[in-house]
Amino acid sequence: MITVWAILAAAFLIIELVTVGMVSIWFLLGALAAMAGAALGASVWVQVVIFTAVSVLCFLIFYPSLKRLIRKNQQATNADMVLGQTCPVTQRIDNVAGTGAVSVGGKTWSARTADGATVEEGVLVQAVEIQGVKLIVKPIKAE
Repeated sequence: MITVWAILAAAFLIIELVTVGMVSIWFLLGALAAMAGAALGASVWVQVVIFTAVSVLCFLIFYPSLKRLIRKNQQATNADMVLGQTCPVTQRIDNVAGTGAVSVGGKTWSARTADGATVEEGVLVQAVEIQGVKLIVKPIKAE
């Protein structure tokens, strides 16, 4: 079983090295712990319990800290500030034709509608999502 755990550990290491995020490091640590259990003569079911327990514990203990560290290194933008804003359509929005623009906070955004509806110039819409450089909007219903 030592060989099996070593092969699994190597596979999890390779997966971790070729992926961007912390995907399989938890399983790598679990496989190493199970391999240690195998070296000490633990039965197969005990090795599986060790693998599972160490993998889950490592994830629960280390993931929140790593998540904060990863977020800390992200560049913040002000683009999300436009979400929820009401803005006038400055160019007719037509998803099929690929046209449309709105003005938000003094800036012009290319715009598309969330539901595919065509919206005429001058109508007020609400920004609901950002997809790439396009603002996804929905018309505001008159009350």
